[in-house]
Amino acid sequence: MGLFVLRRLGVMLLTAIALTFVVFYLTNLPPNLEKLARTEGSVRMTDEAVQDWIVKNGHSGSIFLRYGQWLGVVPGWTYTDEKGQSRGRCFQIGQDPALAPRYCGLLQGNWGYSTFFKAPVAGSLGAKLAATGWLMLAVMLVMVPTSLLLGVLSGMREGSVTDRTLSTFSIATTATPEYVSGVILVALFATASTGISPLLASYGLIEPNKTLFLASATSAMDKITFWNFTLPVMTIALYGIGYIARMTRASMTEVMTQQYIRTARLKGVPFRSVVMKHALRNALIAPFTVIMLQFPWLLNGVVIVESLFNYKGFGWTLVQAASNNDIPLLLACSVVAVIVVLMTQLISDIGYVFLNPRIRLA
Repeated sequence: MGLFVLRRLGVMLLTAIALTFVVFYLTNLPPNLEKLARTEGSVRMTDEAVQDWIVKNGHSGSIFLRYGQWLGVVPGWTYTDEKGQSRGRCFQIGQDPALAPRYCGLLQGNWGYSTFFKAPVAGSLGAKLAATGWLMLAVMLVMVPTSLLLGVLSGMREGSVTDRTLSTFSIATTATPEYVSGVILVALFATASTGISPLLASYGLIEPNKTLFLASATSAMDKITFWNFTLPVMTIALYGIGYIARMTRASMTEVMTQQYIRTARLKGVPFRSVVMKHALRNALIAPFTVIMLQFPWLLNGVVIVESLFNYKGFGWTLVQAASNNDIPLLLACSVVAVIVVLMTQLISDIGYVFLNPRIRLA
């Protein structure tokens, strides 16, 4: 196991370097740098002024050299103008270059400076990532138990009325995009003139012109409540529940047809014991991998939901960074996404070995 983990960590490191280099190269293409120069300088800058700005801000030279500087394995760039003033990646104008560190990249904790938030990337992204982390946690707590329960109930008795009903529900939720289900949920639960809110108000259960849930999750950035967090969680969870439930059903159906299940049934073992002691663990092997894949999907797939409910998390930050050509913030978002994907894959492989003893013996 130890050798397997070390080997996977080595592959993960090479993968991370390759993926971050591709993103760094794409974000540092000349058109993006020219757009950044005109955004930070002036839209009326001449082409010569644009090139001068690119050189002064360390965006010129070899792409491999700049990637090494961003990563922190190559000394940071420096530039001295005609007046003798120096500036660089590791220090600003007015600071003594001799006192500045030589290396100041990602490995040293320097994630860059966000041109959109006008603040260090680490602080801006950290707060947004924490907000999305709470959203992901709430979604997983709702989505995983519900989907596993639906999948197991459906796969226990293939072809029954329960199976057909739950399968139809799973297919319907998976086939409905998040931006559609989000709008439907807002119309049903967060609109004072339509849905169930007017009905509840007529019975005196809620105040007139009030809604059951809030259509905006902005207040959840400060304090998460049941009223402002339910709709975004339901919107994301509904889409994932159907997919995991279908995978669980297929795995459960396959396990229930195995010879050892038939033997247990013929020996008179109660059906409940057959399911809980013999079938369930083997049926959860495939869904476990799918569940672990939900983490990178949740991190990068909440863009629509966070924009719809105005929840300023990681997805909202990614949209803002791309819309405003914030290269340091885009690179930081890509690093976080790559780390989450690789770590969940590693955890998935290790968990798969523990769930399936045959792989461990092999």
